[in-house]
Amino acid sequence: MRQGLYGPVAEAVWQKAANIKLLICDVDGVFSDGRIYLSNSGEELKAFHTRDGFGIRSLLSTGFHIAVITGRQSQLVENRMTALGVEDIYQGIDDKLVPFAALLSKYQLTADQVAYIGDDMVDLPVMQQVGLAVCVADGHPYVRQHADMITQVPGGYGAVRELTDLLLMSQDKFDAAHGMSI
Repeated sequence: MRQGLYGPVAEAVWQKAANIKLLICDVDGVFSDGRIYLSNSGEELKAFHTRDGFGIRSLLSTGFHIAVITGRQSQLVENRMTALGVEDIYQGIDDKLVPFAALLSKYQLTADQVAYIGDDMVDLPVMQQVGLAVCVADGHPYVRQHADMITQVPGGYGAVRELTDLLLMSQDKFDAAHGMSI
């Protein structure tokens, strides 16, 4: 076991994290708490945690690739991810394996160089292909059973940041990503 910022990390998970070059994230239940707020006029609202945003920007600053693949279509997701610097945004996707394959080709990566963080059944097909499969703490029990790692933090409350911190630490990039001297 290694000591991570959020608690002990299994050696196998640490080693898998050290090999990751692309992080793929689901949105609802991962970047958000999974709840969707609808106004009387039909406007959709979601809350995003700033810690997750900082984690994404930190990964990008050290050369990682980041993508989001979500089943829902939302302008606010497009706005938030674009503001964070995420270029690969796939929305309204029923079969997440299709953009997964496209991303492997685009970045010339193997599946073991990819981490995926999700929370529900629709995420399993990709989670079963990647090098590091992560489920948020409050994810579906069946999905948690098939994850290499379960975050300590629930979706929408910094779970993505927990994973980005692990990726940076496992690759000795944490200090550089946060402007600290080594």
